[in-house]
Amino acid sequence: MTPHTLQGRSENELMWFQRREAMTAAGAWLAFGGLSAAQAQQRSNVVEFVGDILLNGRRMLAQQSVQTGDEIQTGPGSRLLFVIGDAAFHVRQNSRLRVERGASLNAVSLLRLLTGAVVSVFGRSGNRSIVTPTLTAGIRGTGVYTEIMDDQGGRTYFCNCYGTVEVVRGHDRVLSQSSYHQSFWGEPVERNGRLIRPANAINHSDEELEFLARLIGQRTAWQIAGKKGVKDGKGLMEEKPGQMHPAMTMPLR
Repeated sequence: MTPHTLQGRSENELMWFQRREAMTAAGAWLAFGGLSAAQAQQRSNVVEFVGDILLNGRRMLAQQSVQTGDEIQTGPGSRLLFVIGDAAFHVRQNSRLRVERGASLNAVSLLRLLTGAVVSVFGRSGNRSIVTPTLTAGIRGTGVYTEIMDDQGGRTYFCNCYGTVEVVRGHDRVLSQSSYHQSFWGEPVERNGRLIRPANAINHSDEELEFLARLIGQRTAWQIAGKKGVKDGKGLMEEKPGQMHPAMTMPLR
């Protein structure tokens, strides 16, 4: 497993993809033809769920599906793995989010994260967004990790693990183009004249993104390139002299 840094999360929480149950569930999902087959056979689009989960305020039951317009809430020790259209999501414990509908019932236009954390992989069909109380990210086909840090005043941690994302907070706006984990803080209030600030890569692993990408028939940027970069939050496969994090190139207010 690739090295990773933890901040307020446990090692056990990041190792979900190595558990036999998760691997078995993913293998069955792929063997039975993925989302298109699930829709044709009227099966659930949930790959795996563990623990107590509320779907639209009611306890989620086996074989239920997650649809656009639904609200999900996971309890302690719970997690949920599901696919809608060309997007796959892993919702961590103690999280609450809403999945907004796009052009069709099976297209996600917006993921509204209220608490907790979610790992997401999106295909390239159309523009989507992730919204938290302190950050908005416009997605253009990418893998990302989003977490609301309740113990830090609700600031948002956001990592563009690969792909192109427009990150917005108040008057600050950054175009993020990443091949290997470009990370940001969305601040509740300005820090040193900025609402968007550079962050280190924390609380998620390469293997989580690879696992989700496989569910929708994709590969991550580093799998395609056949190499990995420096996981320092700058988003680069290779160190370049004088290269700055894009959040540091914005003009100060």
